[in-house]
Amino acid sequence: MFLLLAVVTIPLGLDLYLPVPEDNPLTLEGIELGRRLFFDRRLSRDGSVSCASCHDQARAFSDGRAIAEGVSGRKGRRNSPALINRGYGRLFFWDGRAISLEEQVLKPIEDPNEMDLPLADAAVRVGLDTATISRALASFVRSILSGDSLYDRYVAGNRAALTTEQQLGLQVFRGKGNCTACHVGPNFTDERLHNTGVAWKDGKLADTGAGQGNFKTPTLREIARTAPYMHDGSLATLEEVVEYYDRGGNRNPELDAEIRRLHLSVDEKQSLIAFLRVLSSLN
Repeated sequence: MFLLLAVVTIPLGLDLYLPVPEDNPLTLEGIELGRRLFFDRRLSRDGSVSCASCHDQARAFSDGRAIAEGVSGRKGRRNSPALINRGYGRLFFWDGRAISLEEQVLKPIEDPNEMDLPLADAAVRVGLDTATISRALASFVRSILSGDSLYDRYVAGNRAALTTEQQLGLQVFRGKGNCTACHVGPNFTDERLHNTGVAWKDGKLADTGAGQGNFKTPTLREIARTAPYMHDGSLATLEEVVEYYDRGGNRNPELDAEIRRLHLSVDEKQSLIAFLRVLSSLN
């Protein structure tokens, strides 16, 4: 389902190349160490969970829950984001509070609602220093790539790759649906923060996100495998997501200007969903 790579210049989809920090070059050894750590339950306080507990490969490295669940069944605040193509990311976590994978991968280990283990203790348990843990986990996450979907084959020139319905969905995606206002480029995300109204509940923000209800635009790669959706997992299906945006979201004082009623027809909605479902890797 997913491509595991150990080189820098392998194209994803069209012309997107994987950026890698100079102080953490991708190697097969580093990726393999990161893979082992990713599945290692010793990195949680009670040994009950690992990174893979919230990022299941069968679900495109998401977990199928509305809200993440950590040690002792503790609930987090938000949905577990899919770890798809995060090597191309510029901001990490729903609120964008980390600016590198090396920074991001350590935070769940310490988070009381996730793995709840001091980094010093984690280092002792696995016999590695914190910097090595960080670099290895980041390398493994960089190796989780999704490409070569039917959409990629279509834009590469194979016009038979998409059905008539899926092609109409692509037109809606690029046009009337206004999806490309945020979901842009080969990775289908602008890597920016937006208020789409999802956090607005009962006349106030239930979660301020990065401030004023702003949350990071997720990639749409593998979107059919990563339900439920949004930062709070409040929308269970792609049908619900399309209906939400079609009605213009939840109005609030900080709502992005691009969020507005779309007035999509039934056929346009169905076609858009059909298109979204082909953004999954074929390998």
